[in-house]
Amino acid sequence: MTTYEDRASLTDLTTTVERVRRSVEGVIEGKPEVVRLSLTVLLAEGHLLIEDVPGVGKTMLAKALARSIDCSVRRIQFTPDLLPSDITGVSIFDQQQRDFEFKPGAIFAQIVIGDEINRASPKTQSALLESMEERQVTIDGQSYELPDPFMVVATQNPVEMEGTYPLPEAQRDRFMARVSVGYPSPEAELQMLDVHGGISPLDDLQPVAHAHEIVKLIEAVRAVHVADAVRRYAVDLVGATRNHPDLRLGASPRATLHLLRAAKASAALSGREYALPDDLQSLAVAVLAHRLLPTAQAQLNRRTAEQVVLEILQRTPVPQAQLPGQAYGGVSGVSGGPGVPGGAGGSGVPAAPGYAPQQPGARRL
Repeated sequence: MTTYEDRASLTDLTTTVERVRRSVEGVIEGKPEVVRLSLTVLLAEGHLLIEDVPGVGKTMLAKALARSIDCSVRRIQFTPDLLPSDITGVSIFDQQQRDFEFKPGAIFAQIVIGDEINRASPKTQSALLESMEERQVTIDGQSYELPDPFMVVATQNPVEMEGTYPLPEAQRDRFMARVSVGYPSPEAELQMLDVHGGISPLDDLQPVAHAHEIVKLIEAVRAVHVADAVRRYAVDLVGATRNHPDLRLGASPRATLHLLRAAKASAALSGREYALPDDLQSLAVAVLAHRLLPTAQAQLNRRTAEQVVLEILQRTPVPQAQLPGQAYGGVSGVSGGPGVPGGAGGSGVPAAPGYAPQQPGARRL
């Protein structure tokens, strides 16, 4: 369980993230859920894959998030002729020093924007595997640490588009979440014409948070409490994808870890020091769907991975939480407020709920 000092860190987190959120939403009109998911992935130490048709603001979202934080930013335009060394770097022989000198590639930044990542060959895409998982790059047997925090925000066009290469399964599995920006509503598109009609709002966007603040917030997210029953629920959700008849490839153990980390970040963004089943449910599609491969029969029946995840959420029993004198009823049912029994130190902040064993047939979205 977190301490009183940790709760103060969560207060700082909500204040800082609110500044970043307002900054990004000043550029991306009418997509608050997409912006929140992006911030969730950032604080969960993950990487974000933005997939949609051209022209809906994928790169704009990535740039707005990067510019809102005072940190090093590099953009890589993925093309068919891009080489792995263009991303990771290369060792060059120095004639004067009579030795090899390492020239860092574009991956050596705190936020790396990979634009249209699936336009590069699979060989080039694989150059990101080590950096995304181990946060380091190995060149000629020498390992080089990447800066902290480190996040890859990649955009890709649907695989039906011309000149695209499907991302390998190992590559997709390293992205914590996939989000689709989608077309804006008519009102948001009309407002976009007013805001973007003259100059780009990115030109005036100033950092509202520092990299060292993000590092501290990430540490606060790590301290978010997750009850054993909630952990079991995450394992059950991911395990159900491995046995589903409509899937030929289920989610990996890395997916379970990413789902848990994202749930902790979501709880922190909501001002809670403990994760709920609701956090897992709200993130399950974004975290799991892009890792799943439907069977040929499911594709013929037009069954998507997103539909399968929603079905699994319906069928998997949800752990039942119980606060003193209060039954579990969703986020509002456990967050309570001032005066909730069990608040630590009389501060009015509720303690994390305990969970009763799952009841057969207990299901809730």
